[in-house]
Amino acid sequence: MIGRPNVGKSTFVNNIIGQKVAITSPKPQTTRFPIKAIYEDDRGEIIFIDTPGIFAKAQDLLSKKINLNTLKAIQEEVDVVVYMVDQSRRRDFEEAKVLGIVRKINKPKILVINKIDAEGQSYLPQYKFLEDEFSDHFQISAINKTHTKPLLEKIFEYLPQIDPKDRQDRKEKLVYPVLNIDSNIFISELIREKVFLKMGEEIPYTVTVVVDEIIERNDKLTYIKARILTTDNRYKKMLIGEGGKRIKELGSMARKEIELATAKKIYLDLTVETNAHWQEVFYN
Repeated sequence: MIGRPNVGKSTFVNNIIGQKVAITSPKPQTTRFPIKAIYEDDRGEIIFIDTPGIFAKAQDLLSKKINLNTLKAIQEEVDVVVYMVDQSRRRDFEEAKVLGIVRKINKPKILVINKIDAEGQSYLPQYKFLEDEFSDHFQISAINKTHTKPLLEKIFEYLPQIDPKDRQDRKEKLVYPVLNIDSNIFISELIREKVFLKMGEEIPYTVTVVVDEIIERNDKLTYIKARILTTDNRYKKMLIGEGGKRIKELGSMARKEIELATAKKIYLDLTVETNAHWQEVFYN
């Protein structure tokens, strides 16, 4: 899956898989590293690689690292590339940059025009010319799963056939549905999503979450200690809120999401720290 930020790649993967494997928010820098997740039905399995959106101008360390992560992912051995665009957003230089990358990929490519049911301004005519460049193209709504079945059928057509025995051996090695992130990263991503959803434009995307401990205290309760890292004390104050109100709200939202994902009772110990150099620590 490739596209510019916030075109709906993560929403598509989550809804196809049937559970959350990648976080989503209105902020365009939500996904930071490729997430591999497996979809399965009677036809076989598809391993989706949900890549971060490509930035037009990556000036800070985090943005540069995100772009590198995406480019590395699409250079891996893949069978088909899904290029997703958002018809509710004007085509711009950022889109042209992604298209230039897609044109260089020597793999079967499918054009997917997303958010066809979005209200408001439509820029579909700006993307229609792309249909001439792709042998396969679909117009979908990832959030409502509109026209996603034909898209899945087409993806399966491009996938190689695998011997049933090899398929079973490979299946036993997979951890459904997320293949490449551990529980600490998954929980930190869920918490970070809640920060973006709750804070909106108040907080820049240079916020991360670190999970320090996950302790099974008994069969019914799991203790999680986590920290929200931000780059400036003013953002720390905003995240904590007056009398700690905001951090309590964030903690409650995150705890409910983690309980839903893990089917366990969670005690979440959530704090906020300022670290102006966290990007250098985690992305170098």
